[in-house]
Amino acid sequence: MYNILLTDDEQIVIDSISFIINNNFEGQVKIFTALSGTQALEIVTRNDIDIIFMDINMPGINGLETVSCITKLKPETVIIMLSAFDNFQYAQEAINIGAFKYLTKPFNKNTIIQTIRTAMDVVDSKRGNKNIESELNKKLDLVSPILESDFIYSCVFNNNKSDISKYFEYFNISDCSFYFCCIELANISVENNNNVQTKIREIFNKNHKCFLSFVNSNKIIALFTTPSPRKIEEIKEEIKTINTELSITVSSGIKIGVSSIQNNKELFSATYNEAIFAQNNATPDNKIVFYSDIPESTTKTQNLQEFKNQLITRIQQGDKIGLQTFFELYISNLFETTKDLNSIKNELFELCITAKNITQNITQEFSTNNFDNLFSFLISQDNLSVIKSHTNDMLLECVTVIASKKQKIENPIISKICSYINQNLSSDISLEQMAEYTNVSSFYLSKLFKEEKGVTFINFITDKRLEEAQKLLKETNLSIKEITAKIGYNDQNYFSRIFKNKYGITPSEARTKL
Repeated sequence: MYNILLTDDEQIVIDSISFIINNNFEGQVKIFTALSGTQALEIVTRNDIDIIFMDINMPGINGLETVSCITKLKPETVIIMLSAFDNFQYAQEAINIGAFKYLTKPFNKNTIIQTIRTAMDVVDSKRGNKNIESELNKKLDLVSPILESDFIYSCVFNNNKSDISKYFEYFNISDCSFYFCCIELANISVENNNNVQTKIREIFNKNHKCFLSFVNSNKIIALFTTPSPRKIEEIKEEIKTINTELSITVSSGIKIGVSSIQNNKELFSATYNEAIFAQNNATPDNKIVFYSDIPESTTKTQNLQEFKNQLITRIQQGDKIGLQTFFELYISNLFETTKDLNSIKNELFELCITAKNITQNITQEFSTNNFDNLFSFLISQDNLSVIKSHTNDMLLECVTVIASKKQKIENPIISKICSYINQNLSSDISLEQMAEYTNVSSFYLSKLFKEEKGVTFINFITDKRLEEAQKLLKETNLSIKEITAKIGYNDQNYFSRIFKNKYGITPSEARTKL
């Protein structure tokens, strides 16, 4: 029998974990619950608790402080930290004070089940069923993959420079070149998942150090770093060798996508997207695809989908300026990529209906005759200029309604920050600075911003700056260098790179198109 204490200030989290435990470990556990650190300490004092799930952010005594007390009081207890923040500093501090594992919310059922099983093994070991030294080694093996996975996640999705730098320091990585490799394996047994992951790590790290993140049992992200630039021919041979070894020892059905080689850490997310795109182009006859080998016509299709995704995001945000920017780029790429008029009409019809559905989800009273007559209008119209203008008007109508609705309900903290950003794009703006400006913690602000805007704080500022650059390219005769300074960047080359990464074309090419 194992005594498990669930500590979280949100009852729904406790109820969710309790439900998973009761359905998968019936008769093996006794569950205790606490809504605060103080209650948790009282329960631990009175009972022999084997495993604790502890939320970090709670009122009063927070999770880290509570765990620090518990590890002194009951050092044998196995502690799993819970947090809504995938923050390296939190994870490192949790491990330092004796936590066994660090989980980020939201977590899925399988993660909880596997974590509890592993924790039970540790409890058994501490009860004398296993060798202590072996258990410590196992714990270290568990911690390293977690940090590797969090490292990749921070590089690709968070774009938080301070967090990434801490990972680089932790893993002893200096300035480097890097590339991503995305792998999809077929016929992987979930039951043997741990053994498979061990084999995969051995194969990938045989020649060059890389970092792995297992998205699920059959999808892997690999980040390769090297202190000096490598030739693409060398990388191709290495990936072919990895593919051969994986085919022999793990799975025969493999699809691999490899990005270009970069040395600018700001391009982590873009480079990862290249690898994903390359992997999506892999086939049974062509299992390994390098982004650099993909024809330009295919990458144009990628740009078209990216611009469409950005358009939909701007509609959801009620962002009129962003809508206009990406609509121009989307239409330009659509007309270049698709020459068939009916295909263009179908694409725009689908986009407009998507915009209508988004608007009605946000404000159910939205209704307009324009959408009712959309299909008949497109059928009767053959003038691309008229179709473009009509589509733009319909999207703008949706965004205007959404913007009006959001202005009434948007968090005042976010409104204040957005106003500041719009007026100070040429200045250096940091999350910490805005947290101080609004008198909240940077962690809370980061979470709130993502919830309200759907993007991270850093990505929001980058998008705003690039959208302003689009406007200046279209409406002024300012040089690229002058525009670079006006939107808050010091390096013209860097601005050109992130601009092309975002829009698929250089600032000069965008000026010609716009």
